[in-house]
Amino acid sequence: MKKLISVIMCIVLLAGSFAISASAEEKLSYLVLGDSIAYASGVKNAQEACYGKIVADTNGYEYSNYAVPGHTTTNLINRLSDETVLEAVKNADIISISIGGNDFLMNNIVGLMFDSIVKNDYSKFDAIEESFYENFSRIIDIINENNADAVILMQTLYNPQSGYLRAPYQQGADRINSAIKRYAENNPGEIVIVDVATALGDAPENFAADNIHPSVKGNEIIADVVLEKLCELKLGNATDAVISVKGQDVEIPMIFAEMFNIYGVIFHYISVVYNFVMSIF
Repeated sequence: MKKLISVIMCIVLLAGSFAISASAEEKLSYLVLGDSIAYASGVKNAQEACYGKIVADTNGYEYSNYAVPGHTTTNLINRLSDETVLEAVKNADIISISIGGNDFLMNNIVGLMFDSIVKNDYSKFDAIEESFYENFSRIIDIINENNADAVILMQTLYNPQSGYLRAPYQQGADRINSAIKRYAENNPGEIVIVDVATALGDAPENFAADNIHPSVKGNEIIADVVLEKLCELKLGNATDAVISVKGQDVEIPMIFAEMFNIYGVIFHYISVVYNFVMSIF
């Protein structure tokens, strides 16, 4: 009888040790949502070399990326009704979000540039900020309704522009970032802000040839700040990024690369004429 009990105890202990071992080896699930920044549209081999993949490879996470270039907060709300995406949300331990840039870039950008550069009127950005805040709140609500335990990392929006477009673009970025910070203050513990804007700064090499998206180097910088934040949260133990596949920067014709700057120059000269005419009348 004692031998039988001993055998049973050994089996129980072994089973327990296997369970502990299996539990210890379980990987955290890392999900990326958002727009072309999260997709890494500035990188040719985006799926292999985007910042999300770098973060996942560095910390050994299970990884999925459902970001869509061009998406606004409204699009992301709708995307969260997709069964596949929603299932990924339910299973995620960590969710990285980059969203907001298209909320003003896709919102009559020509009219915004005209008002801001020509008329020095930034009032339309106020409505964009409030719309973003409302939509972003809904996005977080949907995530929490389906997975209250997930850690949500929200990235700040950077400014890749120079010349005459820098000021209006900065207004857009500032409004989005202000709304993100306001949400965090009004809802403590709901999101963790990752300050991508400060990390990228205004160094040209951090941005792709399209003058909008992070370059390969920019993606590596974003990965670094995300990894640092995950270490702070005790959700990762590495800050030295693992680059499994080296990224390749996108290449586009010069005319398209300079399109935003050309718009800026055009609107600048329109503003000179406009202000001259207004001074007469």
